[in-house]
Amino acid sequence: MAAISLRLAELGIELPSVVPPVAAYVPAVVSGSLVYTSGQLPMVAGALPATGKVGDGHGLVSAADAKDYARQCALNALAAIESVIGSLDRVTQIVKVTGFVSSAPEFTGQPGVINGASEVLGEIFGTIGVHARSAVGVAVLPLDSPVEVELIVSFA
Repeated sequence: MAAISLRLAELGIELPSVVPPVAAYVPAVVSGSLVYTSGQLPMVAGALPATGKVGDGHGLVSAADAKDYARQCALNALAAIESVIGSLDRVTQIVKVTGFVSSAPEFTGQPGVINGASEVLGEIFGTIGVHARSAVGVAVLPLDSPVEVELIVSFA
């Protein structure tokens, strides 16, 4: 096993299957030495674990739960990356994370939610997991998902 494969095993992380597209796109595309993922929802076994807006209050997805969902989005993105480059051991840098949070109007904790993705990437990749990032609040996401994450990574 190579470094990232071993690290995933140490962390007890098993990458999910690539999430099939829900519209007219592919999960990831290679351009030169970069991989761009499509936005990844927090699908687990073909279903969203929750739907709705993130915020505080009755009927809303908590920020803590949404952070866990952002982590799942990142793992789904890694599965998509692995599917096009063969092995995550080829990744040389997590370049950019873009996270979208379906937010209640008063919710401003988008960075904390997207930390779920950033933190798992750091745990898996160490220094090459340090990345640029955007965390954006939006009115609604596909399938009423609370979060969506896309990655750009470089590889050799």
